Amino acid sequence: MTIKLYCFGESGNAYKAALTLELSGLAWEPVFVDFFNGETRTPEYREINPMGEVPVMVDGDVILSQSGAIQDYVSSKSGKLGGGSAAERREILRWQFWDNHKMSSVAGTTRFLNNFIPEENRPQEVIKFNMARLKSAFKTLESELSNRDWLVGDALTVADLSCCGYLFYPEPFGFDRAEWPAIDAWLTRISETPGWKHPYDLMPGSPADRA
Repeated sequence: MTIKLYCFGESGNAYKAALTLELSGLAWEPVFVDFFNGETRTPEYREINPMGEVPVMVDGDVILSQSGAIQDYVSSKSGKLGGGSAAERREILRWQFWDNHKMSSVAGTTRFLNNFIPEENRPQEVIKFNMARLKSAFKTLESELSNRDWLVGDALTVADLSCCGYLFYPEPFGFDRAEWPAIDAWLTRISETPGWKHPYDLMPGSPADRA
């Protein structure tokens, strides 16, 4: 049975789940969600996910939202990307929770405000505040990766696939790879992993489609 992932290309959180599926070897297919035209607010979509968010994974009778939960399910089902021990799995969860609170949530909001609403409506003070928070998160990530190739253990895990969720996107939101050499090298290692795809190649939907 093919796993379905309800997603769209601009979503970094959907990218975390999609890339995990792609690298897991499980059979899956993307289902485009027209987020910018309000699909997640429709009753039909809320029947799939009452939270009204993207992504949502459907695997037979299993329906999951939240990228971290989807990543955990995929790694457990495939036996890949989940670390090599209970201690590593806890460490993966630690990085996923950190990313969700400190980095991806701020990066996603800042990227949206800075790119996907009319320029005259962009709250510059909020963007400036968020960029300062992101810089602090990038410092944490840079420090960790200056001494190791991967966030957990000696191989790529969903911790890496969570924390990189927004860092491959081209739209400006306060992240410049050239300023963070350890992060830059880590992103290169991820992108050189067999099967890796850019978010706009992995999922339907991109700013170019809406131009």
